[in-house]
Amino acid sequence: MKAFLQAAAALTLSAALTGPALAAEPINFGIISTESQQNLRTQWEPFLADMEAQTGLEVKPFFASDYAGIIEGMRFGKVQMAWYGNKSAMEAVDRADGEVFVQSVAVTGEPGYWSVVIVPADSKIQSLDDLLTCDKTMNFGLGDPNSTSGYLVPMTFVFAQRGIDPKTCFRNVTNANHESNAMAVANKQVDAAANNTENMALIKQNQPAAFAKIREIWRSPLIPSDPIVWRKDMDAATKEKVRTFFLTYGTDRSTGDVAREREVLAGLKWAPFRPSSDAQLLPIRVMELQKSIVQTEADQSLSAADKAAKLEDLHARKARYEAELATSG
Repeated sequence: MKAFLQAAAALTLSAALTGPALAAEPINFGIISTESQQNLRTQWEPFLADMEAQTGLEVKPFFASDYAGIIEGMRFGKVQMAWYGNKSAMEAVDRADGEVFVQSVAVTGEPGYWSVVIVPADSKIQSLDDLLTCDKTMNFGLGDPNSTSGYLVPMTFVFAQRGIDPKTCFRNVTNANHESNAMAVANKQVDAAANNTENMALIKQNQPAAFAKIREIWRSPLIPSDPIVWRKDMDAATKEKVRTFFLTYGTDRSTGDVAREREVLAGLKWAPFRPSSDAQLLPIRVMELQKSIVQTEADQSLSAADKAAKLEDLHARKARYEAELATSG
């Protein structure tokens, strides 16, 4: 028996030294629900397979029906890393012990992307003024409440700036992912919807007939490119492996097939990643507070004193983030 145990130990040590060293605990990688799960799997699984092969870590995709599911997964330690939009990343940083460590880069080299409002191509709606008649005759599609481009940006720049509540403006307001909103517009199930330029590029590529039935009527200010977030309590050695993988993937410093890696990134509409930090969320924090300021100013349920106190706090927080943004470089 002693000889058997010694042989088994030797074999185990040999495997550890010569075989692929997968981590004892897998990394669950959260993927926000911008499209159907099947489409997301097709785009992400080659990338996650390369991550597993090059880091020696076991990496599993983690899907949920909405953005909140990924945030809560990270909060309770079921998700160790995730791809988020900026607003959902802000929630993960504030509520789920998350930390931004790299940022995606558009395959076109643009520094970000844009939120858009889209309508059927043959719609009579030509502008936001046409859309925002607020006579409750039209249906509008918003994104997930934790989406930057599908919710926060249109709520800030389309509705809050005009003192409009979508629920009292339209006959019906729905929340869906970007792909579903685009198809609802193409099929005239809604009169207009929020989306973004990245998803519209995917619709154009994958569903050109539907894309031909869609027209853009509004485009937002630039939104920073999406971050990748890990839990702060991930061990240092794992963080270093992951950081190295992300920052070399698709570059001449990669240990893999660079041409293939760039094809994988192109499938995600991305170029190689760049380093980032929580500072990239500062414009989103400012935007969130600006939305709250406008909504508070229009809130008739608050007393004058309560409104003044709330506005003072909101303006102070906004000024603090704007100062950080000005010095963040």
